[in-house]
Amino acid sequence: MNYTKKRNRKMALIDVVTWTPDGGEFIFAYKYPESNLSTYTQLVVYESQEALLFSKGELMGQFGPGKHQLNTENLPILSSLYGLPFGGKNPFFAEIWYVNKLLPANLAWKINRMTIHDVDYDTQLPLTAFGQYGVKVVNSARFLKRLVGTKTVFTQSDMVSQACGEFSTKVKSTVVQFMTTNRVGFKYISAYLDQLSNYLKENLTPFWEEYGLELTKFYVSSIDIDDSTPDGRKVKNALSEQSSMSITGHTWQQERAFGMAEQAIGKMGGGSNGGGLLGSIMALNMMNNMQSQMGNGMMQSNYNQPHFNSKDTLTHQGQTGQMGMAGGDSNRMIFCAGCSKKHSVAERFCPHCGKEYRPCPSCGADNLENAKRCVSCGTSLVQNSSQSASSNICPSCGAQVALGAAFCSSCGASLQQQAKNVCSRCGTAVDPKQKFCPTCGNKL
Repeated sequence: MNYTKKRNRKMALIDVVTWTPDGGEFIFAYKYPESNLSTYTQLVVYESQEALLFSKGELMGQFGPGKHQLNTENLPILSSLYGLPFGGKNPFFAEIWYVNKLLPANLAWKINRMTIHDVDYDTQLPLTAFGQYGVKVVNSARFLKRLVGTKTVFTQSDMVSQACGEFSTKVKSTVVQFMTTNRVGFKYISAYLDQLSNYLKENLTPFWEEYGLELTKFYVSSIDIDDSTPDGRKVKNALSEQSSMSITGHTWQQERAFGMAEQAIGKMGGGSNGGGLLGSIMALNMMNNMQSQMGNGMMQSNYNQPHFNSKDTLTHQGQTGQMGMAGGDSNRMIFCAGCSKKHSVAERFCPHCGKEYRPCPSCGADNLENAKRCVSCGTSLVQNSSQSASSNICPSCGAQVALGAAFCSSCGASLQQQAKNVCSRCGTAVDPKQKFCPTCGNKL
């Protein structure tokens, strides 16, 4: 008896067909579970919905919002498929699909492992991009045939997963094409997100039209380094360190030195047989070296500070040039510590008072001979003894010669005064208005 009731209920003709979404996940399409209909069946379609009837694989009809009675007047194909006469409650079998044509607000998308040769860093960068888009069903029949297939319910999740493969490929190629064509690198791509979004929407519109959908909006929210892989994490950490060094002003070598010093300090007091003491000494030495490097570079406003060697050449941290020659900081002017007048750092002696230029190793400021600390930056000058005044310089070869010598012991050049405007000690040509030689400090 129970079997008979179930059978009768199953074979009963459906009088009213309707569908109301349950308010959960957005549903694009819903197949009505019953297919035993009659020509007096009332089909109710709400706003933003469209109903489609299929029978034996053929589309029988499409119905918009409103109440519709299924009969041979609005479904002429019933006569040819089932031979139904006009009038009467005649049964027939058909699938009823409801398509939700309401615009979904937020469909999220994300692309990983998108590799591009970046124009800013001139290297391959793994990128990830994500954002939102909205699609609307405009051709229900094409949508059901091309995208829904044999499913009975087609949700928002189904939409995202169904088109994921081809959609991801098209987005990747379009983003790379935009950045390459417009030569926009990772540093500045955030300023072009609006243009990129419009560019992607224009190129992806034909893709969605093939499935009976309209791409109503498309936004790129962000493009970042893809750190889902070990290589991506290395790149992201490297860029983060580079930004940090750019802000603080230190170099990669100094960063490594700080790390080594921290490791050594961490081992202070540990180990056996004096290991802790050895670690302490190494850490202190490294810290002293780093302080010296920072004092000569990062912490000072002038990175290339001059100092003189024994052959009267001007050196700027490994770059050497003859005094008086243009290049490096040789045109920079400093104030003489003796007379407070300006002269070039390329001049070893002040042309105004004859005082020997005694540069600070950190900032290059001139200091008095007995100064223990720089008057400008406070750097210690105790280790910098004054230049020896027990020798002269040969004007031909630059070798040191004894005071009062008539000829150079290296090249044999005469050390006597050659002209009225030539220094009698070093042979340097001088301005008649100068009172002291700018090369050797000899009084003219």
